[in-house]
Amino acid sequence: MARDLSVLFIGDVVGHVGLREVLRQLPILKERFAAECIIVNGENIVDGKGLSDVEAKLLFDAGVHCITTGNHIWENWKARPLLASTPNVLRPHNYPQENPGRGWYVITLPDQRTIGVLQVQGRVYMQAIDCPFKSATAALAKIKAQTNMVVVDFHADATAEKIAMGWYLDGAVSAVLGTHTHIQTADATILPQGTAYITDTGMSGPYDSVLGMKKDVAIKRFLLQTAHKYEVAENDVRVSGVHLVIDEVSGMARSIEPFMSPQPRKSI
Repeated sequence: MARDLSVLFIGDVVGHVGLREVLRQLPILKERFAAECIIVNGENIVDGKGLSDVEAKLLFDAGVHCITTGNHIWENWKARPLLASTPNVLRPHNYPQENPGRGWYVITLPDQRTIGVLQVQGRVYMQAIDCPFKSATAALAKIKAQTNMVVVDFHADATAEKIAMGWYLDGAVSAVLGTHTHIQTADATILPQGTAYITDTGMSGPYDSVLGMKKDVAIKRFLLQTAHKYEVAENDVRVSGVHLVIDEVSGMARSIEPFMSPQPRKSI
């Protein structure tokens, strides 16, 4: 008998401080949303750049089904053997195929239901890699042969490019979820053909920071216009993401609910 699937997507995890908070909150969030499938973007876990098999194992042991990444995955060489050996740790599909890893994976849940996860990366203000739109279409031809439910992590910088991808894939996938810019946007919606969309799912990490990095270092880079080594901040750690409810028959989203835990302070 068909039923809805509850999916938890956790946005860009920054530093080990962010990872610890995600691991602490996962049981709470799983119960809160009755989550049956958990996806985490983990590209910034190790000092803000990439992840290794150690962090991946911690997430998988905590019940995560798939880890997505992004452009920073390539800046940590420990990530390359992990990508090569672990099919449910993804890198953007539209990088040259000679790179290790893969860009999509089909999760099989304990009750034998399946859901695909696809990651593509934008090109505006980023690397001049293959077209994410055409790359997504090619990957979906393979994924949709195995499952009707597909979540897309679109790791991109430009808001317009993310919105365009949402419209491009509306009706073809369950959700298009933006990552990379670390600021949760207020535009979560169900598009006309049934695809859930948000421009950015937000950051899971220290918010007393500049996008997870220590404030003084980030400010020096802007003021002096010279290189200063980024360091992960430590305080006001939160977990951000979205909860999806997906119709198993149609593969389309019934709802999308952004969350941030704990909630930010809005008054004194």
